[in-house]
Amino acid sequence: MTKLSKRLAGLVSKIDSKAYEPLEAIQLVKENATAKFDETIEAHARLGIDPKYTDQQLRTTVALPNGTGQSVKIAVIAKGEKVAEAKSAGAELAGEDELVDDIAKGNMDFDLLIATPDMMPKVAKLGRVLGPRGLMPNPKAGSVTTDLSGAIKEFKAGKLEFRADRAGIVHVRFGKASFSAEALMENLKTLQETIDRNKPNGAKGRYWKSLFVTSTMGPSVEVDIAALQDIQQGD
Repeated sequence: MTKLSKRLAGLVSKIDSKAYEPLEAIQLVKENATAKFDETIEAHARLGIDPKYTDQQLRTTVALPNGTGQSVKIAVIAKGEKVAEAKSAGAELAGEDELVDDIAKGNMDFDLLIATPDMMPKVAKLGRVLGPRGLMPNPKAGSVTTDLSGAIKEFKAGKLEFRADRAGIVHVRFGKASFSAEALMENLKTLQETIDRNKPNGAKGRYWKSLFVTSTMGPSVEVDIAALQDIQQGD
């Protein structure tokens, strides 16, 4: 069993084994983010789904109203004038066959890949390298589009793509420890509404199993899901 450091053990001792009111949980996570850098705040939701079945898969996007506090390095696979459009819109990488070849060789120095529909046959051949990293462009996620400027702007502003992993758990970063508790609360509420709105048709029984929030170097805190769902945006 891994032994906790003195610092982490001290932080864990401040947390009770219970589900906290959402704002209280966020405030506790912020207080426990004591590292010397601006820690990322993450949500981990265990859902009552089995993604091995196609009707129980969850993959979508969320536009966090207060962003994530992190810069996103975007690569775009397109052709002709669309390459110039992507670069002018802020994409760090943009290209046609040469970018496809680079990715095939394992060069993936980016956080998000966007592609135009006409390039998807070539992108599809990269599934073996892109798939395991969750980087394959997807129309439902807005990463396969002809509106490159709009997509790049949205993702740069805080739009995130997320999916449930094989265990039915969703992992999403939703801000930084330097954010106000209110800003983090607004982002978390938006995430919860997005997960509820995109509930898979095949989901059976209890949809939300648990929800924990945590910082990069801090302990996790359980959130009362029912209390979070009862909050009205703007309260």
